[in-house]
Amino acid sequence: LRQSSGAGMMDAKKALEATDGDIEAAAKWLREKGLAASAKRSDRENSQGVVALHVNGAVGVLVELKCETDFVAGSDQFKDEAETLAKLVSAGDESSVGARQAELDDLKITLKENIELGRVIRVEAGEGQILDSYLHIQGGRGVNGVLVVTDGGDTQLAHDVAVHIGFARPKYLTRDEVPAEAVAAEREVQETITRNEGKPEAALPKIIEGRMNGWDK
Repeated sequence: LRQSSGAGMMDAKKALEATDGDIEAAAKWLREKGLAASAKRSDRENSQGVVALHVNGAVGVLVELKCETDFVAGSDQFKDEAETLAKLVSAGDESSVGARQAELDDLKITLKENIELGRVIRVEAGEGQILDSYLHIQGGRGVNGVLVVTDGGDTQLAHDVAVHIGFARPKYLTRDEVPAEAVAAEREVQETITRNEGKPEAALPKIIEGRMNGWDK
């Protein structure tokens, strides 16, 4: 029962006592108790995790699996589950992760953390397009994944762009995509900084505009 459920010895003993030694019933008892316990953990912060990347020809997939601690995030069991999810999505679509719900529930019980599926991204390059990727590894696990599709160019160019995105982490591709309130807030900050530096009043607009251009880049 311990081997099949991943439960501790005392928990396995309690389950067998509660079910008169019936292994199947005991496994069900453990799962029900474990799910109840994991539900209590659902409000705990899960800011750690792993990003799994899977590329197969023209299809690229990123799956984010979240947990509470870097200890669990770096465990083979946790990383393997993220890899399995990514391969499922590659063969199907984003909804394919639903086939692993029971395994994710079991993982919450076994690892005793608030484990949750984060973002699931599937990208497919079209005719004449190039797909490449970059996965930043830290502490033995993927923490930042990028998929890039280019029109034209070559694989090296797409990869270079992916690496740059992984480093710079841009939120937008063009100036038009940046929300007006974000631009206004940054302009206010730059104006305050420039004034505090004692720049001449007449030079302020040009200096601020130059700094805003730098922020845009």
